Amino acid sequence: MTFSSLTKATDKKIAYKTDLNISYRSGSNLTKYMKDRCRLDIYYPSNKKEFATVVWFHGGGLKNGNRFIPAALKEKGIAIVAVSYRLHPKVKSPKYVDDAAAAVAWTLKNISSYSGSSKKVFVSGHSAGGYLTSMIGLDKIWLTKYGADPNQLAGLIPYSGHTITHFTVRAERGIEGTQPIVDKMAPLYHIRKDCPPFLLITGDRKLELLGRYEENAYFWRMMKVIGHPDSTLMELDGYNHGQMANAAHPILLRFINRILKEQ
Repeated sequence: MTFSSLTKATDKKIAYKTDLNISYRSGSNLTKYMKDRCRLDIYYPSNKKEFATVVWFHGGGLKNGNRFIPAALKEKGIAIVAVSYRLHPKVKSPKYVDDAAAAVAWTLKNISSYSGSSKKVFVSGHSAGGYLTSMIGLDKIWLTKYGADPNQLAGLIPYSGHTITHFTVRAERGIEGTQPIVDKMAPLYHIRKDCPPFLLITGDRKLELLGRYEENAYFWRMMKVIGHPDSTLMELDGYNHGQMANAAHPILLRFINRILKEQ
């Protein structure tokens, strides 16, 4: 039975709840901006146990956007943790990645209180959200800071995310968007064969943002070269950067189904 057919068979029996505006940071040193932005919403099955969870990061170039729960991922038997994070120009790199790590660590530590499984936490996001997904999933320093390990994650599914250093991070340094950089703020810099399963999805290479498919293709190739056992690259023909997210959601669900079967 596939994931989609399983959810169709059981959706009528599954009830869902949404808890809003939860702070994923604590402590006396939080600024007002951190208190305002470092929050998440969790949409979850209220009468199902050990369910899988997707932590979802919105796009917007690290400069815009707000958390939302993708409609296509609702009522699929899984939880969605939708995350807001601090944005440029109020903060600069690496604050964005640090927020992403704090939110994922919160999920790993707290999802069991909603009856979800901490062993079934996936991370995904579109564009800037895809970049954050890859950064916290590859470079261990970010989750380690919050007492977690990226190898706890069940899978990583960046949608059209940078694998080179993000263009906003480059702009903060006075570097043009057409000048590619691969440094410690690039997912590509941190490739490793022992990281969780990876599903890279982009739009059509002819319609995508400058070089986005090609940099993901190079990332995928290098993951294969170093011996990562479960990296997949998918190009969605006919979809541009903005359009590809909705088309990618069913692919994400199939990926989750496969990983859960293999656990």
